[in-house]
Amino acid sequence: MKLTSFLYRMARLSRDAEVIASGNPEKMARRARNKYIGRKVVRKMFKW
Repeated sequence: MKLTSFLYRMARLSRDAEVIASGNPEKMARRARNKYIGRKVVRKMFKW
């Protein structure tokens, strides 16, 4: 794994942990929804 992709992955995990630690259910729901939508969009783009 390249260093850059590793660092981006750690940044995403860090943000996930930060949102969960906040205890704010709205932030957690928004984060989960956006991750779900983002994955769906990327999959559809690669199907072309």
